[in-house]
Amino acid sequence: MTIAVLVVVVIASVSIGSRAVTLDEIVAALGGSTDGLGEAAVTKRVWRTVLAVLVGAALGVAGAVMQGVTRNPLADPGILGVTMGASLAVVVGIAWFGLWTYTGYIWAAIVGAAITAVFVYVVGSLGRGGATPLKLALAGTATSAAASSFISAVVLPRGDIA
Repeated sequence: MTIAVLVVVVIASVSIGSRAVTLDEIVAALGGSTDGLGEAAVTKRVWRTVLAVLVGAALGVAGAVMQGVTRNPLADPGILGVTMGASLAVVVGIAWFGLWTYTGYIWAAIVGAAITAVFVYVVGSLGRGGATPLKLALAGTATSAAASSFISAVVLPRGDIA
């Protein structure tokens, strides 16, 4: 059933755009033809669709890994502080290191998220019993609150960061 839904959504993604294409144009484009406008549109849209499917699969795997490692079915990047850690890294990069490119934002967010994830796991592992779902959730929530406060402390005195 899920595969059938995925196939329907992939076909819709390839056929719907600024110019609607027919099923015949999709089949011709997948066969290698780029003669008509419809086939050319499909050729461009196929890569967008493939990337969307791959990113969706990667996000699903990342969520499953996060829930498996923390042994918490409710674990997500917000509860574990990862999103605020990424945000803090981007804000600090903009404010203090002159970060201004989208690529720089992405890399700063990745580094900030990774550092925060390791920090939350280390803090959640302290004490008797090691890393438990409750301790990880509490460490993540506390880290998220602290990162949010630091973001406010960096942004408030500066009017040029919006």
